[in-house]
Amino acid sequence: MAAKSEDGTAGIPSLWTRPQRPRREQPALSREQIVAEALALLDSDGIEALSMRKLGARLNAGATSLYTHVANKDELLALVVDQVFSELPLPTTDAAGGDPKVWRAAIEECAESLRDVILRHPWMVSVIGDVGMVYFGPSWMRLSEAFLALLESSGLDLAEANEAMGVVIGYTIGTATVEAAWLSALAKRGRDEQEWMDQLLPAVVEATKDHPRLHRLYTTEVDREIAAGRGTAFSNGVRMILDGIEAAWAAQTAQRATDRTIDRTTDRTG
Repeated sequence: MAAKSEDGTAGIPSLWTRPQRPRREQPALSREQIVAEALALLDSDGIEALSMRKLGARLNAGATSLYTHVANKDELLALVVDQVFSELPLPTTDAAGGDPKVWRAAIEECAESLRDVILRHPWMVSVIGDVGMVYFGPSWMRLSEAFLALLESSGLDLAEANEAMGVVIGYTIGTATVEAAWLSALAKRGRDEQEWMDQLLPAVVEATKDHPRLHRLYTTEVDREIAAGRGTAFSNGVRMILDGIEAAWAAQTAQRATDRTIDRTTDRTG
């Protein structure tokens, strides 16, 4: 039966607020143990290896015992992803006066941390867009609240801060997802990233000869240290986004000052 909200309408029952059932297993299992073992399994064997039966075997319990704590595999994945997000440090909000150096550095650090955590747990790329409840989990909510507070300290109002947060996080997750998928594909084939790119690059250079801009990119702009190049490209992208946020904030501040001047002039002449 669907949960009821305060106004009596049906809603989606919350995974995060639902009481855990009493433990009956011997030895007793907890939701925390199940999540920790699922995370270990995902990190070692990937998303394809996760099943309630296999997880139960690793915990010396039947699959039915796990359903005492989680309703299904999707719910388990939401819990595991939120556990991964708990690894993220919260951005600081000490940016009094909207000092760009302070809030920009904090956002860059937050974006780098989010990218790093996805690359450490590449299986997340298969589920991060599908597990809708993860964005209402306690770890993500704490991160979002701190991120919004930081952006508000830059001078944006709450709605603007939310839009800016969406752009930064969307870019970060999108970029990290592509990177993680690429690294996972290489790992499955037993290939070293740098060695593979060193072998591939001459063919790419040859293939782009009829496309001068692409050819110039691959002959003069591509970082020969591929991992370092990915990191640099990501950081530059975040900075470009922050340039836009800062420019928008400056333009809004100037417009508000102009509006106040017009209002004062109107009051005097009216």
